[in-house]
Formats: sequence, structure tokens, C-alpha cells
Amino acid sequence: MSIAVPPLRLGFAGTPDFAVAALDTLADAYSVCAVFTQPDRPAGRGQPLHASPVKTRATERGLEVHQPVSFKAPETLQMLQDLQLDALVVVAYGLILPPAVLQCPKLGCINIHASLLPRWRGAAPIQRALLAGDATTGITIMRMDAGLDTGPMLAVRETKIGADDNAKTVHDRLARVGAGLIAETLDALANGRAREMPQPSAGISYAEKINKAEARIDWHQDAVEIWRRVRAFNPWPIAETRLQGAQLRIWESELLDSMTRSTEPGTVLAATHAGIDVACGRGVLRVVRLQLAGRKPLMAGEFIQGQRLDGARLAST
Repeated sequence: MSIAVPPLRLGFAGTPDFAVAALDTLADAYSVCAVFTQPDRPAGRGQPLHASPVKTRATERGLEVHQPVSFKAPETLQMLQDLQLDALVVVAYGLILPPAVLQCPKLGCINIHASLLPRWRGAAPIQRALLAGDATTGITIMRMDAGLDTGPMLAVRETKIGADDNAKTVHDRLARVGAGLIAETLDALANGRAREMPQPSAGISYAEKINKAEARIDWHQDAVEIWRRVRAFNPWPIAETRLQGAQLRIWESELLDSMTRSTEPGTVLAATHAGIDVACGRGVLRVVRLQLAGRKPLMAGEFIQGQRLDGARLAST
């Protein structure tokens, strides 16, 4: 006769959009006793305070929300202990959890990480995978320890990165994958079926936080490198160049099957409804969606109606 397993008492710690799908899945299937998210931040014109996407969704669902500045305060740790959680699920929370917090839940703190660990530990695994030209990425569910994404793995699920993918499409897909995989992993933990695997010692890389300066295009680079940059920085911070001194953002581009040209990098070779072809250090990049400062993004065919671009130069800085 099977023995009924009591439902898990969960806490959830997350902040951005990436964490919302997992919160929804866990709130539908388990008892989510408390949601932790970062304090409201100023944003937009006038800098009013804005709630995080996780706080917004948790409030909509009637879940208890806490926004500690850190987990180092004794009263915050005491509150967490009083919850008597089985597990704390952590998804892109953005605050460091001290060792006392990691040890508090019965099953530990379980993290959803957007890479195939140990590749791309750190803050920006999706963008770094695209910049590096990785063919695959995925989700790793791990039990957190004191290191930076160094804990033992509980589950891994892989997905391919296609030529049409950008940071948003990969982000959205991995958010769904992570939501499904964390539910499977928690069920395995509750039933004693979960197996921990130490991370491999080879293949470790670090995904440093994205700096807006990285979005500036250097047309002396190979076309493939610039193409990866455009995809990695969509939807933020958006790859950019300069046209006659004005900011020009590039939202989408394509690689052309073209040999190296002797033309100066940044020169517009052709401007048609299909796209704006720009010479690079090696190869040619076709810009298909772009945006002048203060204007809305346009497809190339619309953009060229108000611009003469043949022979124009796009500046590298």
C-alpha cells in the first residue's frame, strides 16, 4: 500500500519576469507560504516606485509577499524559520542568501538556473550563451550552496538555440522549461527519488552582468560576431551604432553569405526593402529592423522611405 506524501510547504524567492512562470506553476500545485522579492524600485519618467513582476503576480494570486533589503537581519531569518518550509525555490532573486538561510528549509534552497551548468554560472547566462555562439542551452535545477551557482545538480533539461533566437525568445522558452522541471524535481524530492550530481570540474565559465557599453557595435568585427551581439542584446540593452551622429538601434539582423569586402567597415552597401546591408570587418550584415533615437522601431523597408543610406557610414562608437 502506498503512503500518501503530505504537500510540500514552499517559499519562493524571485524578482524578474523569468521567475513568474515558475511561481504560477508552484502556486497551482503546492502550498506557497511566502513569496520573497526585491524591494520596489524607481523606474520610468518621474522615477515612481515599481513593483517587481514577481510581486505583481504574487499579489494577484493573494500570496503573502515579503521584500527584505537583505536576509542578514536576524528578524528576517527568524521569520523564515517560523515558516517551517520544506524548500525555498529561488529563481533570479538577485540577493545573496547567507549560509543560515540555505540551511533553514528541510530540503534546502532549490535554484532554477538558465544554463547547462557549469557553463555560464552567474548573472547573464542567456546573453552570454548567445554571444558565444552556443548551439544549446538549458535549465539546471540545483541545490544551492555558499558558492556562485556551484551546488549539486538535481535535474537538467537541454534546448537548442536556433538562428532566429534572441535573448527574449530563449528567456521565454527557458522560463517555461524551468517551471515544468522544478515541479518534477520537487515531486522527486518529496518522494525520495531525487538524485544529486556534483557539477563537472571541467567546462566552467562565468556569465558576467551585461554592461550597456557592450551594446555598441564595432563594425570592424566579423559579421557573425555582430549578428550574435544583436540577438544577445534584444530586448535589452539593444545593439546600437551611429548614423550621422545620431543613435541608431539595431533590433534584428541577418547574416549574408558574402565574402570579405575591401570596403571600409560600417559602409552601407545596399538599402532595399529586404534590408540594409552593412560591410563588416569580415562579411556583411543585413539590418532588417532598426530604430532612430526618439522614434519607434521600423522594418528596413519602412525606414529607408525617409532616409538616403546608399554609401552612408555607420560609426563604430
